[in-house]
Amino acid sequence: MKVLKWVGVVVAVYVGFVFAFEVLYLGWYQPKLESMPIPMLVITTTDDSGESHTRRLARLDTDERIYVSAHHWPRAWYRRAAENPDVLVEIDGVESDFVAVPVKGEEFERVAAEFPLPLPIRFMMGFPPPREILRLDPAS
Repeated sequence: MKVLKWVGVVVAVYVGFVFAFEVLYLGWYQPKLESMPIPMLVITTTDDSGESHTRRLARLDTDERIYVSAHHWPRAWYRRAAENPDVLVEIDGVESDFVAVPVKGEEFERVAAEFPLPLPIRFMMGFPPPREILRLDPAS
C-alpha cells in the first residue's frame, strides 16, 4: 500500500510540474528565450469570431523557409492557424503577413528529423500528443 501511495505522490508531483511548465511558464509567461540559441517569432492568429490571439513560438528555419511546431499540450494557436491560415508574424520586430500551411508527408518527416524533440524535453512537456508542423509562406 505504501508503494502505491508513493507512486501516486510522484505522479501528482510530475503532473503538477508539467502543468506549471506548459501552462504557466510557456503559456502564460511566454518567455523570449533570448539567452538560449532558439530563434523566436510572434504569431497572431484569428479565431472564428474575428478575435486575434498572439503567441510566442520557436522558429524552425530550414531550406529558406519558416516552420513552427505544435509539440506541447496547449495548441489552440495551431488549430486557429489551420482553420484561418492568414496570420501575422513578427520576426525580430518586423511584422509580415503569412499563410499557414499544415505540413504532411515527406516534408513533415524532414523538418521533424532536422528539429527533433529529445527525451528530456518531451519529459518536461509531459509526453504531449504527436507533433504538428506549419510552414509559414509569405502572403502575396
